[in-house]
Amino acid sequence: MRRWGTAVAALALTAAGLAATAGTADAASGQTGRTPSAAACSTAWGSGTKSVTGASATPLKNIRTGRSACYDRMVLDLGGASGKAGYHVGYVDQFQQDGSGEVIPVKGGAILEVFVSASSYDPQTGKQTYAGRAGKPLPGVYLAGYETFRDAKFGASFEGQTQVALGTRAKLPFRVFQSGNRLVVDVAHHR
Repeated sequence: MRRWGTAVAALALTAAGLAATAGTADAASGQTGRTPSAAACSTAWGSGTKSVTGASATPLKNIRTGRSACYDRMVLDLGGASGKAGYHVGYVDQFQQDGSGEVIPVKGGAILEVFVSASSYDPQTGKQTYAGRAGKPLPGVYLAGYETFRDAKFGASFEGQTQVALGTRAKLPFRVFQSGNRLVVDVAHHR
């Protein structure tokens, strides 16, 4: 009888592990079909500034966004980056263009400023690799229907780093991590 109990417990743990793995795969893709409660979504990330020192010799190729059941996601595609890309991400009172200091208006209840150590041009040829323009919305990024994101603006590409802003609904918890040649910024839907 004891063996049956152990076997049933092992089966239940295996099923729970598979379910957790499926949730992780959905989150990585940025899309889910489930709508978990706010209590099921992690908000342990905090809303303080996050930085990593590193350098990327490859330029920024694209910026895109996606939605998940628990957070909205911004992905910065770095062309063939190897090693750690440096970044500095944090909430600011106003978005000022790097280099000039010009204030760029950003819609939303809070502004999350993102610096990544990758230029929007090829440093050897000077050719533009990402079509962002100072003070303008990010090309190809449409935020209608997002729960947290309200606006996304390009700041500058100056001295080897690119600056963008995310207008968010409020000052919410966020996380930043690098996955291969992508820098990912997730902003939680709830506190």
